[in-house]
Amino acid sequence: MNASFPQLGWIGLGRMGYAMAYLLLKNKVPLAVWNRTRAKGEPLAEYGAQVVGAISALAACEIVFTNVSTTADLKEVLFGPGGLLGGAQRPRLVVDSSSISEQGSAEIRSECTRLGVDYLSAPVSGNAKVVKAGKLAFVTSGPRAAHDRAAPYLAMMGRAVTYLGEGELARIWKIAHNTMFGVIIQSLCEITVLAEKAGIPRHAFLESINNSVLGSMYTRYKTPALVNLDFAVTFTPRLLLKDMDLGLEAGHRYGVPMPTAAATRECVQNTVGRGYDDIDFSVLLVEQAKNSGYEPRPENVKVSDGLTGS
Repeated sequence: MNASFPQLGWIGLGRMGYAMAYLLLKNKVPLAVWNRTRAKGEPLAEYGAQVVGAISALAACEIVFTNVSTTADLKEVLFGPGGLLGGAQRPRLVVDSSSISEQGSAEIRSECTRLGVDYLSAPVSGNAKVVKAGKLAFVTSGPRAAHDRAAPYLAMMGRAVTYLGEGELARIWKIAHNTMFGVIIQSLCEITVLAEKAGIPRHAFLESINNSVLGSMYTRYKTPALVNLDFAVTFTPRLLLKDMDLGLEAGHRYGVPMPTAAATRECVQNTVGRGYDDIDFSVLLVEQAKNSGYEPRPENVKVSDGLTGS
């Protein structure tokens, strides 16, 4: 064990969770990890992780990070049978980076507080590829002391950590963030299909957009997928649909009309209904092209994603 750091725990080793946990191990942080499918965590043993077979084995850790798919999943790993907080021994702090609802997060915070455990909401901007490129960004909300305790470890996994305040403000941020990237990818697909159907090659059009005032890290790292129709999954249409629904629910709750998000949500629903599952949500381009009367083809052009220089 590295005496410079306390023992930490990690729950959830999907694409994001695995990449983030790896960075803690790379920084020599003692880390015990659990995943529902144990085999997903076993490669991390090579880098020093202790792969445990039961969530309760993480209860002795000072801080436990969680990264799961839904509010129900998070409640299950924390409070369900054999959960992290079900015994007499509990971690001091739970830091969650899942994309969950504001209400669900508030319920989890209330129960953690009742059990004497601090809880920090710490959602992120980025996917596993962004993590590997060192460009992940965190926002947090909850007790300031909890943020300060977690911040050194968050900084090992990302380039920026922003504290927003108490309660669930970070959840609102994440909902707004993911709603926006749904709107942007749908808009980017629409204008790319328009340009291509008018005769502009996709790679040339997207390069010009990336070099314009409209270009961003987001448009750049989606460019290779849109040019070459390589939809290796970073985030599925079904997960995007979940987040669009969270965004519209928040808009309803706070009295904010969101017509653009609502229209985008229906496009995403259409893509989910077509049966696209383990594929990246940028497959929205294919559906937009089909709706425009043609079948897009890979251009087989090497283009930069803005992250790796490739």
